[in-house]
Amino acid sequence: MIAITGATGQLGQLVIENLLKTVPANQLVAIVRNPAKAQALSDKGIVVRQGDYNDEATLTTALQGVDKLLLISGSEVGKRAEQHGNAIRAAKAAGVKFIAYTSLLHADKSPLGLHVEHVATEKMLAESGIPYALLRNGWYTENYLASVPPAIEHGVFIGAAGAGKIAAAPRADYAAAAATVISTDGHAGKVYELAGDSAWTLNELAAELSKQSGKPVSYQNLSEADFAAALKGVGLPAGLADMLADSDIGASKGGLFDDSHTLSKLIQRPTTPLSESVKSIL
Repeated sequence: MIAITGATGQLGQLVIENLLKTVPANQLVAIVRNPAKAQALSDKGIVVRQGDYNDEATLTTALQGVDKLLLISGSEVGKRAEQHGNAIRAAKAAGVKFIAYTSLLHADKSPLGLHVEHVATEKMLAESGIPYALLRNGWYTENYLASVPPAIEHGVFIGAAGAGKIAAAPRADYAAAAATVISTDGHAGKVYELAGDSAWTLNELAAELSKQSGKPVSYQNLSEADFAAALKGVGLPAGLADMLADSDIGASKGGLFDDSHTLSKLIQRPTTPLSESVKSIL
């Protein structure tokens, strides 16, 4: 059986959609914090089990009879290393034979502050004795497209990435790769650096928005502090705003760039281009 943590999250749901193309629903275990929110998965015949990243015992119970685990990184930055440790220990206790973990692009040398918890998790996996693969995901295109409506409204896309190249891909492309790795053999010991085929700068994103919307949009580069302040000013929680500003600075240093085309090789098709993603949100 294949288990997926965070199965009702945005990435988890897309992974399950992909898995259902090749894996019988009753061979999939959706591990969720609140089973009441997973009725749609139950209706498809998927086994839904309660498991909380903060409660190792619930995860150990949820992983009984599971052969492979897709450990989707938690969303609570600052708590993730501890939470992932709970999941890894639970997997070991339950006899899980393989783990695929969604890490961060070039986590071992990334300039993004986010890399710290991912590196800690990778270390725990290495020490667990369980065969594993690392899915080092680059940026989701959606991380930037969320800012498109106000950018078009005000004619300005703000950020702090400078001229850094961002090899992003939509969440669905990363989900397809995760589904491939967790449902097929031969991935133990592999480190997959996953990113979009074509990199772009935020200046180029602004140009694409102008082109497709018919309204002038320019890119305004801010300092890390000013960008974080602007994000907080529109209502983002302080922790999230600071993380996004730090990540943009990391992008300016090449932290979100990769040209290995590993993602498209895994999913056996080109990754979705920026122009198509912009078109879909407009």
